[in-house]
Amino acid sequence: MISNSQKAFIEVGDRLFEFELPSENEEIMPNVKWGNIAGFPTVAYWYYRIMEARLNKAAIKYRLGNSLIEEIGACLLGGHGIPAANGLAAFEHMKEKGAFNGEAHSEEQLYYWLSQPIDLKSKTFKYRFAKQKSKYLHCALKKITNESAPCETGLSLRNWLTDIKGIGLKTASWVARNWLDADDVAILDIHIYRAGVLGGFFDAETTIEKHYLSLEEKFIALAHSMDVRTSELDALMWYEMQASTSALNLMKNKLNNQLNAQSSTDNSSSNSEQLAFA
Repeated sequence: MISNSQKAFIEVGDRLFEFELPSENEEIMPNVKWGNIAGFPTVAYWYYRIMEARLNKAAIKYRLGNSLIEEIGACLLGGHGIPAANGLAAFEHMKEKGAFNGEAHSEEQLYYWLSQPIDLKSKTFKYRFAKQKSKYLHCALKKITNESAPCETGLSLRNWLTDIKGIGLKTASWVARNWLDADDVAILDIHIYRAGVLGGFFDAETTIEKHYLSLEEKFIALAHSMDVRTSELDALMWYEMQASTSALNLMKNKLNNQLNAQSSTDNSSSNSEQLAFA
């Protein structure tokens, strides 16, 4: 029996599973508390959601392509500024055109395909950044055609991918996690960042752009401390945070409380805008 522990119950069919977690004020890592198990989005809350998904066999399937170049294409066409549904529709559109058939198609050919109207739920839309993404896709196609991708670890694949124009740490981590089911990288975007700040395992003074690797190190250490896979924690957090109607309000309230408690500086003000509105 854990002293002052928190009890939780998970219903699976006609069975009820009970488990315990440390008290909400106990630290899972230095300066990171478990938090209340019912308090979205605490560390204890995420642990509960992972156990619930495991018991209900509801693991998130995150691979998008049937080959590495398809996975790269899918991740390049999604991401920042592109709604998930639009990115997936664009990927299917380019796949049907033959963009990922093993040929190093020219930037002009890729742009011609990507600038065409794309079907989505009985409607069509024009893909944003078609010119830019066509250039990035061309660079990716050339590299994967001329080189063998190192797939021993997520880190080795990520490092190789970041040599491609237009692929930064987040997109490269996304590809590596998806393709290799890797746990040595993390996909840090604004949704994971907000979860980290609200959960107390990221410092609000850091940013993804400047501190990606140190934030990733903390995230992986948290997953290890929770005894869960980095990939499952990352995926579950992202799906829930991006769909949450309360996460943004929680972030605004947290930032307002911080600003009221201390005089703001130009740097903290700038970062506050990123956290709340990015």
